[in-house]
Amino acid sequence: MIDCAMIEKELKSGTHIIIQFYDNNYNDKMLSELNELCSKNNENFSIRFYGDYSSIFNCKTLEKISNVKSLYVDCLRKVENIESLTKLKHLQLLSLGVYELKDSEILKADNLKNLKELIIDETKTRGINLEYLKEYEKLERLFIFGHTKNIESIGHLSALEFLRLGSISKVSVDFINRLSKLKTLQFTLGGRENINELEENEIEDLEIIRVRGFNDFTNVTNFKKLRNLLIEDQIRLLELNFDRGLEELENLKILNCKTFTSLTGLENLPKLNQLRIYKANIDFNSFIKQKRPESLKILWFYTTKTKSNKEIIEELTKMGYSDGREM
Repeated sequence: MIDCAMIEKELKSGTHIIIQFYDNNYNDKMLSELNELCSKNNENFSIRFYGDYSSIFNCKTLEKISNVKSLYVDCLRKVENIESLTKLKHLQLLSLGVYELKDSEILKADNLKNLKELIIDETKTRGINLEYLKEYEKLERLFIFGHTKNIESIGHLSALEFLRLGSISKVSVDFINRLSKLKTLQFTLGGRENINELEENEIEDLEIIRVRGFNDFTNVTNFKKLRNLLIEDQIRLLELNFDRGLEELENLKILNCKTFTSLTGLENLPKLNQLRIYKANIDFNSFIKQKRPESLKILWFYTTKTKSNKEIIEELTKMGYSDGREM
């Protein structure tokens, strides 16, 4: 049963609502009611069909919610009648995650070219053709996992503000240099030694998480507008040196980088407010002797040893730093 009144109340308050269906637990009446809600509301109202890996999802179901603006069809192994997806004229957001997706040219559909947000999850063949993204002039947010065929087409997305690249290995990412409006960039999984092809840019938020083989970030100061930087689970990255000023960097996290031994140039970060270091190989006594910006208020430094952590916390507290936990 769909509580339409409750849903509309939540949507009016600004809440993002997702109605989720698993294993065909819906009927035509429910879909009709949801379709009516879709017609009245924007992409903050989402519908999701996901995950029974033992069955095949029939995409003809989607024709019964033709007014849908935000749609998740993901965590699925197989689908049939995928062409029904191309009949949804009002789509603004699409998350597509079908492991055995056969239509590698699905992105050529005209209705998808009006999307503002697109999530393409990993498939068995990793063969989805990204060439058609050249025509996605309204796309603001893009998540790509595992697909690299014609990936350079992403460079044509003049409105793109958010980009997450997951499990993208070997290929150059120099197309990012053409994304003048890009503010958030995330690399997760996959493998590459560096991102040295990235030139000076306007990116404000950067994450590099569990990228296999990543060992060099000497071009960090090319991110001249950077405000937030997260480096996590990088076992080959040894050092990070801010040899030039990053005038806007406020939040820096180095997490679970077990061979990371050197973080220098903090004095070149005049707005740094929060620094969090967790399970790195940095010698605290040497680290704490370097000059630090007066803006630094939260300094969080944790090793793998409980006794050392206690001593470090006491020392940092005496120095006037907070660990930020009370915030």
